[in-house]
Amino acid sequence: MGKNLISQRRGKGTPRYRSPSFNFVGAATHRKLDKETVSGIIVDLVDCPGHSAPLAAVRYSNGERTFIIAPEGVKVGDTLSSGVEATIAIGNTIPLKNIPDGTLVYNVENSPGDGGKLIRSSGTFGKVIARTEHTVKVLMPSTKEKEFNHDCRAQVGVVAGSGRTEKPFLKAGARHYARKARNKMYPRVCGVSMNAVDHPYGGKSSHHKGKVTIAPKYAPAGRKVGKIRPRRTGMKR
Repeated sequence: MGKNLISQRRGKGTPRYRSPSFNFVGAATHRKLDKETVSGIIVDLVDCPGHSAPLAAVRYSNGERTFIIAPEGVKVGDTLSSGVEATIAIGNTIPLKNIPDGTLVYNVENSPGDGGKLIRSSGTFGKVIARTEHTVKVLMPSTKEKEFNHDCRAQVGVVAGSGRTEKPFLKAGARHYARKARNKMYPRVCGVSMNAVDHPYGGKSSHHKGKVTIAPKYAPAGRKVGKIRPRRTGMKR
């Protein structure tokens, strides 16, 4: 339909829509997967524009160095452990099968060895609540329960930086620079405020969508706006 939608503009690969990863400190992952249990020392706590939580630079006893998502309550010089035989302590990386029920965890692997994919935002945590022979069930920050392979690793504790969302931005300039650091679109303009040529809901000089907000199943890409295949709409009664 030729609509100038943001979802379409993001696909052009221009610098405006590419992640500025050259400004990031590095990837925050668990150390490589092996059966050895090693200890490491936190040599620095760093701020990375690509992460909402602070990162901890860890130097392990086997010479390996990596960045991990920093938990609450650690400082430079603290010792962490990673491996099957690691103790249940703040910041330690342990397979889920060795973590007792009720323990708070974060940076959980989606599959064994991927380095940690879930529960990584500042202030978040999950809780180990149940287990079977080959799986472990974790209560996610969204309150949903998710089952993981019992060999998936997780860190013990709560992600640091929990007060980040409590500080208001106060002015548009502060949000502009915060979004620019991660190259996110800002400001976001709602479709009804646009002109008719820019969005299916635009035009008519009024804040009225003018059509059903559930996108038709076989609509072209430019018309796929609003509610896409919703399970239900309206207030929950």
